[in-house]
Amino acid sequence: MSIVGQLRWAAPHAPSSIPDVQLATEQPSECYQAPMGIAAINPLRNTSMWKRSVTTSEDCLFLNVYVPGDQILPHTFGGLPVIVWIHGGGYVGGAASMYNGADLIVDSNHGVIVVIIQYRLGLFGFLPGEAVKQGGALNAGLLDQNYALQWIQSHIATFGGDPTQVTIWGESAGAGSVLQHLVAHGGNTQPPLFRAAMTSSTFLPSQYDYNDSVPELLYSEVVNGTGCGASSDTLSCLRDADVSALETLNYNINLAGFYGTFVFVPVVDGTFIIERPTVTLSKGHLNGEALLAVTNANEGTEFVNQSMTLDISEYILQLFPNLQRSQAALATPLYQHLGTNVEQANLAAGESFLVCPTYYLLEAFNGNAWKGEFAIPPALHAFDLAYYFTSFGPPYQNQDFITAFSNGFMALAVAMDPNARLNDGDITPAWDTWGSEYAEMVFNKTVSDVPDIYAHPTDSALLDRCRYWRSVTAWTAQ
Repeated sequence: MSIVGQLRWAAPHAPSSIPDVQLATEQPSECYQAPMGIAAINPLRNTSMWKRSVTTSEDCLFLNVYVPGDQILPHTFGGLPVIVWIHGGGYVGGAASMYNGADLIVDSNHGVIVVIIQYRLGLFGFLPGEAVKQGGALNAGLLDQNYALQWIQSHIATFGGDPTQVTIWGESAGAGSVLQHLVAHGGNTQPPLFRAAMTSSTFLPSQYDYNDSVPELLYSEVVNGTGCGASSDTLSCLRDADVSALETLNYNINLAGFYGTFVFVPVVDGTFIIERPTVTLSKGHLNGEALLAVTNANEGTEFVNQSMTLDISEYILQLFPNLQRSQAALATPLYQHLGTNVEQANLAAGESFLVCPTYYLLEAFNGNAWKGEFAIPPALHAFDLAYYFTSFGPPYQNQDFITAFSNGFMALAVAMDPNARLNDGDITPAWDTWGSEYAEMVFNKTVSDVPDIYAHPTDSALLDRCRYWRSVTAWTAQ
């Protein structure tokens, strides 16, 4: 559907009906993109992944459906399980055209249908502030995703899918989006839109109340940057603004953010997201019945300026501008013996935004959840993508490993249990639930390039650091 002009920052709705068969032979336009921040200090304190040959447009709310065609296997329940992929990119980048859904069909032995969705990004999808609450829709990008899930419930049977067997999956901000849908409406979305969830690097940045000082500052920056400051109705003025001006602002505001962070992200809107996600998780209120969560061994490195010299306390204060110095100081004994300043920062960035939120989710599922770790060196953020979306070309070209790593995801989507074997020759040992003595499945290789896949308990020191991060979520706004 088109969301230009007066539909900017409005909730999505059904497109106009078009009769006859529609050709879907080209990738859709991607939503407007922006980079992550690269500033040396956080401007809020005290005061693109791949090149694609597709156009960018506000008219970008499309989804791609992939079906196995004549490879469909017999299924006793009247339709195939459905995997819905939500792309990552810090809520400012990414597109459906980056991902070949046919890869997942092959991973599943032709046993699933795949839907890859798009959603509004950056200031187009996540403009915060009281004015947006009163005259538009906060978290428009999340509402786009939610509408796509509703569409799937209504229409996926036409493609041979079973709407009662939907699994939502995403990576980075896509996994963060999965978290948002798990806690949406206080964890009680009715009717249910999915039965299971999978997260690859659960991204949970600061999620302020929509009218907090930081979101209002961002809204004012957009208003003033478009010359709408003198308008009596600033939101209407923004809706009339030329898209090129908004695109430039979107790019520049994000670029000016603190290194490795993203500015336009979800907020607590009081309607769809009624409270900070960790509050809902602590109550054990969740949409969905089961979870498979995977993180990478070195999540934070790509989000830290490797030449920075701040000590861990000062670095944390830059990550979270509302944190008190006394609270940041509590992190020092947890990190100070874990390498150089930059190595400590690598850990803190990855753990605070990606790793620990994954454990918050695992705890909330109270036993019906499984945890994996991707450890193939260098095991940086997003390096796991190529081992289920194999069109990217996995650097470690070992089919036994690729089959083992992808099978857990496919098995959860098909059978609600990563222990189901969908492909011959799966070398993965038996998965235990994470609640069973904090068991994780580690996916690595030996120095002689032999797959090394084994169960291992979560590091107790890591869990201690996550308890620290959990204790300050009221100030980190998570």
